[in-house]
Amino acid sequence: MASWCREISVPFADQNLDIRSALKWGMAQLRNAEVPSPTLAAEVLLMYALGRDRTWMYSHHEERVDDAALQKYFMLIARRAAGEPTQYLTGHQEFWGLDFEVTPAVLIPRPETEHVMEVALARLGERGLKIHMDTGRPREALQVADIGTGSGCLAVALAYEMPHAQVLATDISAVALEIARKNAIRNHVLERIRFVEADLFPSSAEPPTASFDLIVSNPPYIAESDAATLQREVRDHEPHSALFAGPTGTEIYERLVPEAAARLRDRGILVLELGYDSAGRVRELFDASSSSWTNVAITMDLAAIPRVIAATRVR
Repeated sequence: MASWCREISVPFADQNLDIRSALKWGMAQLRNAEVPSPTLAAEVLLMYALGRDRTWMYSHHEERVDDAALQKYFMLIARRAAGEPTQYLTGHQEFWGLDFEVTPAVLIPRPETEHVMEVALARLGERGLKIHMDTGRPREALQVADIGTGSGCLAVALAYEMPHAQVLATDISAVALEIARKNAIRNHVLERIRFVEADLFPSSAEPPTASFDLIVSNPPYIAESDAATLQREVRDHEPHSALFAGPTGTEIYERLVPEAAARLRDRGILVLELGYDSAGRVRELFDASSSSWTNVAITMDLAAIPRVIAATRVR
């Protein structure tokens, strides 16, 4: 018997399961394994095994699950019970209403990161529109950078929202960049995104030029000492290079803020996702160079946790 079969109670005695029974069984297994949101995970995995959407599944709840789909579902539930994230099992995650491929090479996009999108678009205002509202003429190209792009969720979503944007997406991982490139193709924005393997910004022998209107980033921000506090799904399965910044968790911000200041145009905008309990320390980085920044503000997420910090470059 395969090792995954020993980890859960598989109903081998009754393979003739209908959709409702299979779903109830999956929920029970994940609940017993103390998996977060067991109902949602069981639903998503059964839909994936069946190759159907939620509407079809619930309108055919008395239909028998064929043997191949049932065995696939058993395996998926066992792997989820053992800690593998649902998104890595299905290979997909929605972000900003778009579909993204995800693998263990990239961080899974979180709903909280959508606050970066909201703040960036709000800060840009009319600059984020593809035409001038007063004349109706096309607006000049907007230059955007997504630093540490991972799955490409921010770069792709910004390019999707702003057809006049040219986006630079960087990551230290070549494998992550390949996933991000696939997501740009999937969402029909590849021609406006340039992917570059780099530690923060591309290196150059020349001094950096102020060439960007907007820079966004969801950088690694977890302190190495906090690893034990993470959920096993995160700690054991998501890429550590996208999670851990160093001993304090603010090491990337300490490099990113001054480097962004050198590359933003006058009135250029920097928007960064914040780690837990990092808002005060990151705010100090902007205060220490107050002559370079104005309109520094922190946005809370739906749980009232400081989630995004944004500032405008002044020259």
